[in-house]
Amino acid sequence: MTLPADLMSAETEAVAALQAALAAEAKGRWTMDLRFEGLRLQPVALRLQVALHSEARACQLLFADAGATALAKRDAPDVAEYCHSISDWCRRQGSAASPAEDLLLLVALGPPDYEVVEQLCGQHGGAVVLLNSRLEDAAVGIGSVARERRKGFLAPWQSAYTLQPLAAAALRHAYPDRWQLYRLDPDGYRAVGSFEKRPAPEELDEALTDGFGQGLRSVDRFMKDLSS
Repeated sequence: MTLPADLMSAETEAVAALQAALAAEAKGRWTMDLRFEGLRLQPVALRLQVALHSEARACQLLFADAGATALAKRDAPDVAEYCHSISDWCRRQGSAASPAEDLLLLVALGPPDYEVVEQLCGQHGGAVVLLNSRLEDAAVGIGSVARERRKGFLAPWQSAYTLQPLAAAALRHAYPDRWQLYRLDPDGYRAVGSFEKRPAPEELDEALTDGFGQGLRSVDRFMKDLSS
């Protein structure tokens, strides 16, 4: 399979991958990642909300704070009722206003949001999707707390969609397909590796290095292509 030609193509592919993931596990915990520099995530999140929303299952956008929520409501008044801060949503959980079947799309959350996301997932019976979010904190280190987080809460999350730039390369995953690695050659991106699960750095380096010892190169072209 080839890389998406532009951001809109990537979003279409991401929606299809997430829908396939939800068909397989309707109450699962999923991740979606579009990881390239300069991406304005809020417009992407709003477009995803429209694409994923249905009468059978509402799609709720949850932002890290009230400021981001207010901006989303201002920019997309037609879907303002589906935009919330994650703390506000947690306060309303359990009421008739927060159906268990809703799809929750959590936008750009970080390690400080770990506890509230854990609380939310413990109370919500439907699917939860992390969009460009990272809940692990490198500062925690590799001690018992980090291990408990990985084993008890973070480990079960699965990738529905990933599109990530590397040095002169790109890593792509669209559920239920395998992970695909592409290298930027003079004539464009070329598939150079396929993996059952997310490849480790050494696996990436091995796949990207050809017989002449040519290693990783510039990422600028890939980011410009996706940003256009």
